[in-house]
Amino acid sequence: MALLDFLKTAFATLLVTLDPPGLAPIFIGLTAGMSRGEKRQVALRGSIIAFAILAAFALGGAEVMKALGISMPAFRIAGGVMLFWIAFGMIFDLRPQRKETLAADAITIDHIRNVAAFPLAIPLMAGPGAITATILLAGRAGADWEMLTALLIIIAATMALCYLTFLTSERVAAMLGATGNIVLTRLLGVILAALAVQFIIDGIAGIGK
Repeated sequence: MALLDFLKTAFATLLVTLDPPGLAPIFIGLTAGMSRGEKRQVALRGSIIAFAILAAFALGGAEVMKALGISMPAFRIAGGVMLFWIAFGMIFDLRPQRKETLAADAITIDHIRNVAAFPLAIPLMAGPGAITATILLAGRAGADWEMLTALLIIIAATMALCYLTFLTSERVAAMLGATGNIVLTRLLGVILAALAVQFIIDGIAGIGK
């Protein structure tokens, strides 16, 4: 039952942090003028790069924190606050503006030489919020390799969902419409806020243990 609860929490946390439907309109803008095959290649490479980054933090993030002298309760509290800020941006329409700014900067400066790596994989997919969530989830798993393996599977599943969303991004955006995208983003923001508060509570409870 503990593993099942962990799987549910991990999937919900990563799903709302990554927000695949919210990334779909940005993906359309980043790949404007590309052929269907080129868009598919960008989506696949971006998802693989983002998975590699999050998997690395899932397996080694805690050790890096230990080397820096940062305790897991402290990181849970700080990460929870950070996730809450991201949720705040989603609820009050701040995060989409930030994503669009990042995308526009990349188009102007880098001329989309490798949009799969930047800004799609970093920082739109494997950004600070997703990295924080991954480290927090890995900390909850502890040394349990069954849970860590499950976390890697969840990360892979979330990336696969992002990839599928990118492939159908134009249809998804058109189907949801402006109102649908706004409502979905707000809903995901509320869920993420609740998860963030839970991380903070867990961090406070872990102080001194």
